[in-house]
Amino acid sequence: MPMKKTILLVLPFVSAAVCAAVNPSEISVKLVPDRREYIEGERVRAVVDIANSSADSIDVGKPGSADIFRLELFRARDMAARERVGKKPFVAPFLLHSSEGQKLETFLGDHFALRDPVRYLARGVLVHDGARFESSLVSFDIVPGMRVGGAMQMFSNEPGLKRVFELVYWTRGQREHLFLKAKDEGGRVWRTTDLGVLLRITEPKISVMPNGEVVVLHRASQDQFMRSVFWSLPDVLDFRKQEPMVDPDIAGSKRMRDLYMESGGVTPVKKAWWKFW
Repeated sequence: MPMKKTILLVLPFVSAAVCAAVNPSEISVKLVPDRREYIEGERVRAVVDIANSSADSIDVGKPGSADIFRLELFRARDMAARERVGKKPFVAPFLLHSSEGQKLETFLGDHFALRDPVRYLARGVLVHDGARFESSLVSFDIVPGMRVGGAMQMFSNEPGLKRVFELVYWTRGQREHLFLKAKDEGGRVWRTTDLGVLLRITEPKISVMPNGEVVVLHRASQDQFMRSVFWSLPDVLDFRKQEPMVDPDIAGSKRMRDLYMESGGVTPVKKAWWKFW
């Protein structure tokens, strides 16, 4: 009888502990990349969507909290895990009470070296109360793009430094876009910039000025060019501005029409109806 009493006392305790555990369906994690293809050097942005339907609060980033959020990245062809670079938090700190949800921004390239042009698989993982809650694996590709031009920059104050610029295009949203890639020979890879829609009836041009200004000119439509300006120094590559420019040929024709209208037009010659000269 004493043994039976002990069992009756323990079983209710175990049952209560099981009921207190968070049901896996009560916390959901999603990871949604902005797109499925990125040019080498572009920022790979994704949104982390977490919903808390449990009775618990989730507190990630608070000192002493056991709750953790992290990203996991794999090379698709062999599921080889990519090592994390740096110790920067994957997302901003957040607190979710019961029946709350939150969307958070993250950039995968800030946490992993995405230099190889291959397909990757990524997922978000939330660890709460000792349990692991995972998002589905999502895929995205890093692609080199199709080269259409390039240039090299030398620096008088850095004799050993050479910066290689490359213009590439790729289809995005059913239209071709032009991108500027840049890297220092044997060193740093700079962030790739999407310069917008490209119409490939005119070859894009890139010019590197002695003062460090880099100018890219490309046709964006039948009657318009885009002029993109960057500032390139040994430790800096900044996008400065982008401005539209009307096609010079069309601009000339329009100016002639404007001049014609401003002059009031040409008065027709008055002559008898039977004369042909």
